[in-house]
Amino acid sequence: MKTIILNGSKPGDDFSEKVLGILCSVLQANRWESTRFDLAGMKIAPCRGCFGCWVQKPGVCVFEDDGQKLAPAVIASDLTVFFAPVTFGGYSADLKKGLDRLIGLISPFFMTIAGEIHHRPRYDKYPALMGVGVQEKPDRDSGEIFSTLVQRNALNFHSPGHAALLIPVGQDEKSICEKFAAVLNDLEGKK
Repeated sequence: MKTIILNGSKPGDDFSEKVLGILCSVLQANRWESTRFDLAGMKIAPCRGCFGCWVQKPGVCVFEDDGQKLAPAVIASDLTVFFAPVTFGGYSADLKKGLDRLIGLISPFFMTIAGEIHHRPRYDKYPALMGVGVQEKPDRDSGEIFSTLVQRNALNFHSPGHAALLIPVGQDEKSICEKFAAVLNDLEGKK
């Protein structure tokens, strides 16, 4: 199984690095191959909404920078992890910028899903989605917003399964390992 980790944390965030290390160890123990993109260190232009990835170069962003590496890696994976500190219930700016560059993975055409209008899939297979949010302190409201955001992204990206995990700063390693193992086991069952 192939995993892509889009890391939206800032360099020097020791706790986030620890959590990412735990995630990679759990993935490896479950025989999941993982590739990590540290978005803060990549040259990624913001999406300008030009629709070039829909009409000029279907599925490929027209900006020639590091952001072009993201979409092919994500669509070829079995699991994509959105990893970031929780910011007012949402993703970090770096993760959001990377996520915006994935819009070419869906079609510009529409379909109805559960009574809502969504973009049609461009590809036959999409990865499961895991959102991992690091919180300075547990906050139920921002946690609910984060979980809803992950669920809505999974719906829009036609993911076969999804999960949202909130990790408060200072949580012990054993608990974090158990959370990751349980989610991976659940998502693997949905493949």
